[in-house]
Amino acid sequence: MDTIKTIRERRSIRKYRSDSVDDESLQVILQAGRWAPSASNKQPWHFIVIKNTEMREKLANIHPYGRFMRESPVVLVVLGDPKKHPRYHVADPHQAVQNMLLAAHSQGLATCWMGVRDTELEPLFREILDIPEDLRVICAVSLGHGDQERTSTRFPLEDIVSWEKYGSKK
Repeated sequence: MDTIKTIRERRSIRKYRSDSVDDESLQVILQAGRWAPSASNKQPWHFIVIKNTEMREKLANIHPYGRFMRESPVVLVVLGDPKKHPRYHVADPHQAVQNMLLAAHSQGLATCWMGVRDTELEPLFREILDIPEDLRVICAVSLGHGDQERTSTRFPLEDIVSWEKYGSKK
């Protein structure tokens, strides 16, 4: 699939069919995350793949914007490792997530990103998933076969881009 087309067509989906995600597609998505750019190539991320219904239900019950995690056949939880990179252990995992969102779309799968970091959810995720205290819980991503069509708009480019200095139009 063309990269620009994938970027433009990808949407956050919150309704999923019950079909499972095949392991080959899951491997493609995880590899896309693994190949994301990172500061000094430190790769300060770790991915937890959750297929277990009970675990997905627990996460759905605690995340106020992620109730649909119980429907998606897979949830990915993304961690950041400050030991690998003390400064970019939060930013770099987000780059891995973006790669995974785009890879999932190119595989015909749907996703939705849900923030966890720096919220009351982080210790709850840590407890449910046995995540060590020295790792940060960055986000969760629902993954599966979408059961809804979504459209989206974007601000006009001239409203979000300045040239040479803030506020200068081309």
